[in-house]
Amino acid sequence: MQTFQKSFGGLASLKSARARGHGFAISVIERLGVPTFVLAADRRVSLWNKACEQLTGVLARDVLGTQDHWRAFYGELRPCLADLVLERRFEDIKLLYARSGAAAHGGGGVSTETWCEMPKLGRPLYLAADAAPIYDDSGAMIAAVETLRDLTVEKQRQTELESLAALDGLTGLLNRRSFDDRLTQEVRRAFRAERPLALLMVDVDDFKPYNDAHGHQIGDECLRKVALAIRGALSRAGDVAARYGGDEFSVILPGADRIGALRVAERIRQRVDALRIANRFSAISQTVTLSIGGCVAGRGFDGSAERLVALSDAELYRAKRSGRNRTSIAVCETDSTALGEQAQSVGLASACGLSILPTASA
Repeated sequence: MQTFQKSFGGLASLKSARARGHGFAISVIERLGVPTFVLAADRRVSLWNKACEQLTGVLARDVLGTQDHWRAFYGELRPCLADLVLERRFEDIKLLYARSGAAAHGGGGVSTETWCEMPKLGRPLYLAADAAPIYDDSGAMIAAVETLRDLTVEKQRQTELESLAALDGLTGLLNRRSFDDRLTQEVRRAFRAERPLALLMVDVDDFKPYNDAHGHQIGDECLRKVALAIRGALSRAGDVAARYGGDEFSVILPGADRIGALRVAERIRQRVDALRIANRFSAISQTVTLSIGGCVAGRGFDGSAERLVALSDAELYRAKRSGRNRTSIAVCETDSTALGEQAQSVGLASACGLSILPTASA
């Protein structure tokens, strides 16, 4: 009997200690400087600490006992990380966060980064989240805890640095590395969607003697003006210009057919011609002019980005051999077929609304 009483008394003390420990843990989390909330097994909010209130703008009294915690982060119903942990939907976590951030899980816990809408704040935040299950003594999952970190400032700085790293320092256009990556993506996308893709290669005529005579500062200013003219000639959101190298530029025109490519090429050439930048070294004009070559990868084109560049380069050299200050566009339906030998007719030029030299080829 005495032994039983001792045992019973020890069990009661253990339960009491656990209760005190549970209360202490809750008190710590409530005062923790890390935004934290806990979902019970039925996905109702059982804890929403002060730091979470400050981060989200949502008060604990408005979410405790409800399943409305998602409203603090999104404008439409979407599970939070703790919801997915409770439901063991780890594959869904990858799908939900693959495009907007990153996700990793191991040992039952999950870590993610993503942009959240934050409706109460009226501005998005880039949040890092960690969620883990909570088990009882029998091993049953009884809750999930999620902690948050605001990485918005760091993400914005990273994005700015990445953006700067993608641009050419002189012209502000995409640099060569970014151009190569973008063109590879667009070639794949065009092939999958069976849509045309046009690439223009743009070269400043007789630039070397101009640069040698005037010096790099004047030459750089000329290239900046040309870059602005090229950018100003692009009217569609998907069109992108890059500095390919030296005095050569490139323009990617997703979805553009031959006529569309001709329109853009001639708009670029005429804009630069209108700048009237004096160039006494030009063999064909008293001002800076451009030669433009391009290729339209039509339906059935299964070549690489490198192949498209090579075909466009060939048309650029054709334009230069034909007298410079003109445009030459080829159409390539497959990787092995390029149609660029035809002389461009005045009828096609008129149909495009262009004012091009009759001797230019297309």
